[in-house]
Formats: sequence, structure tokens, C-alpha cells
Amino acid sequence: MTLSPERAPATAGTRRLTRTLYASAFCDEFVLLYPVYALLFSDTGLSVWQISSLFALWSLTGVLLEVPSGAWADAVSRRLLLVLGPLLTAAGFALWVLVPSYGAFALGFVLWGTGGALGSGALEALVYDELDRAGAADRYARVMGRARAVGIAATMTAMGLAGPVFAWGGYGAVGAASVLVCLAGAAVATRFPEHREPSAGGPGWTATLRAGLADARTDRSVRGALLLVPAVTAVWGALDEYTPLLALDTGVAEETVPWLLLVIWAGATVGSLLAGAADRLTATGFAALLTGSALALAVGAAAGTPAALVLVGLAFGGFQLATVLADARLQRRIDDTGRATLTSVAGLGTELGTLATYGAYAVASSATGHGTAFALAAVPYLLTALALATVARATAAAARARP
Repeated sequence: MTLSPERAPATAGTRRLTRTLYASAFCDEFVLLYPVYALLFSDTGLSVWQISSLFALWSLTGVLLEVPSGAWADAVSRRLLLVLGPLLTAAGFALWVLVPSYGAFALGFVLWGTGGALGSGALEALVYDELDRAGAADRYARVMGRARAVGIAATMTAMGLAGPVFAWGGYGAVGAASVLVCLAGAAVATRFPEHREPSAGGPGWTATLRAGLADARTDRSVRGALLLVPAVTAVWGALDEYTPLLALDTGVAEETVPWLLLVIWAGATVGSLLAGAADRLTATGFAALLTGSALALAVGAAAGTPAALVLVGLAFGGFQLATVLADARLQRRIDDTGRATLTSVAGLGTELGTLATYGAYAVASSATGHGTAFALAAVPYLLTALALATVARATAAAARARP
């Protein structure tokens, strides 16, 4: 096992970067509309099919813009895109509460999807490059793990506050609070340090995109790291939408479901915080992490009891940890010129994998129930772990045979 180099001491620049990152992560997820926007759509008179079409439009926007926005981030200022993203999202949320209608909801989702795409790839690239410039690139997994933990904590806090705020001021109050936190997120993003200065006469975003994709095709290590991100992120990223249904299927009352969800997401938070310590994992260790998490998911979901959801929380912690580590491995294998582009390519793979998981889950849960559907979702992780272990053995054998 190769150990990470000794960590460089924190500097004023890295402290500013990490503080800004954590504040940005909190603002991104502390959105009081999250728990109630589906109710807003329903109360406006939308049918289930109309609501589903809005979610599909949201996903489609992300799929179409994910890679072009990453290439744009490599061609222009990444900080600029991180400022623009929350502003677009704020505009979308304002439309929802000011002129609630199907058209306004659709435009809001397009704006939200666009804002998310602008930040995807740009954030990871900016953080890695700034850490690398400070001689602290080995801290990337730890820093991003903590940022994800802050985001989860913000989501859980928003879920707790949404009810009282909604009871006090209705959709207008939660909408106004959501717009304000997005504006705060844009203001925070202006504090990101960015020493990378794209030249005015440099290649456009289309040329940057072609160059980034060429690197992925020609460099086997980059291609493997690129494929690993959606392999570990897509499935559990889709499953989190169904955790309330899994919890309800254990036989508890509806008012107990939020408490069980806290158990599951506590596991994900712990997984994020362990990223720095686990950054030394070899490919074999990574495969073992995926295997253990997959087995915990299968056993915990299939048991059908509230206590067994602790295992699901353990599995989510392992998958969250694997997600951060996969991103860190990708960042180490790509260079600055195409970093945001290839990170966005990985994000596109995750989006497509998530959409496929939604479809597969709908089929499986309709036929077998939520517990079995969750258990079946462990299979892709076992296959990924097997592939990683196989590659690790082949690499070790080749190293031994080398004179």
C-alpha cells in the first residue's frame, strides 16, 4: 500500500478556500423548499404525470448541459460559474412562488438544472487546483468529504425548519427563504480564491471539450477513474429518493419515518468525514469497501425491520465515502486544462446511471416491494468491486513479472 505524503501545513489561502467551500456547501443545501415543493405543485393543481414531467425536464437539463458547462469552466473563470449557478437557481425558485403554474415550474426547473450544471465540475476543479497550488492536493478527499458532510447537515436542518416556517408563512415564506439562501450562496462564491487565469486568446470551450475527451480515450488510468465515479455514485444517489418508502415499509407510523431517515443520513455524514483517513485505500481496499457496503445494504433492506435500517445507514456511509474517494482519484489523474471537463463527463455518467436506476427501481419495487428492490441495488456494487479486485490482481501480477 502506498502511503500519502506528509500533509502540508495549512496556509491563509487554504483556510480561505476551505471556509468558503463549507459555507457554499451549506448554502447549496439549506433550501427550505426542498421538502415541500412537490406539495406546491400538487396544491397548484398539477397531476402526477405533470409533476413527473417536471422532474424529467429537470434531469434532461442536467444531462444536456453537464459536459458543455464543464468545458466552459475550463475555458473561462470557474469562480464566475459558481457565482452564476445560485443566481439562476434563485430566479427559478422566485418564479415558483410568485407565479405558480406549470409553465413557471418548468422554467424554474430549467434554471435550477442549468445552475446545478454550471457548478458541477467547476467546483471540484477549482478546489483541487487551489489546493495543488498550495502544495496540499493530498487534502482534497478530506476537504471534499467535510464539505459533503456540511451539505447533508444543511439538508437535515432545512427539513426540520421547513415545517414551522411553512406553518407560519406558507409557500411564500419558504420560497423567500430559499431565494435568500441562494443569493447568499452566490455572494459566498465570490470569495473563492482563483489563481488560474485563462488566456483571452486560448481555445474555446468546444476545443477544450474535444481535448478533454481525447485524454480520456488515450489514457487508460484516466478512463478507469472516469468510469469509477458513476459506478459508485449513480445507484445510491437514486436510492436516497426512495428511503422514506423503505422506512415506511418496515411497519412504522408515518411520523416515525423522519427519525429513521436521520439514522440513514447520519451514516452518510460519517462516511463523508472519514474520507481523509480513507484516502490511502488501495484498489483492493476500495473493492472491500464496496463489497461490505453492498452486503450491508442488501441485508439491512431485506430484513424489513426498523432496527435493520442501521445497516442501510452503514451502507450509505460506505457509498458516500466511496463517492468522495472516486472523485479524488479522478482529480489526481487529470490535469488542469481539462479538469472541469472530465469531471463533468463523470457527472454526465452519474446522471445517466441515476436515470437508469429510477427505471429499474420502478420495475423491481412494483414486482417485489421496496426492501427487495433496495437489496437488488447491491448487485452493481458487487460487480464493480469484482472488477476492481480483478484489475488490482492483474496489475500486481504484471508488476511481479516485470524484471
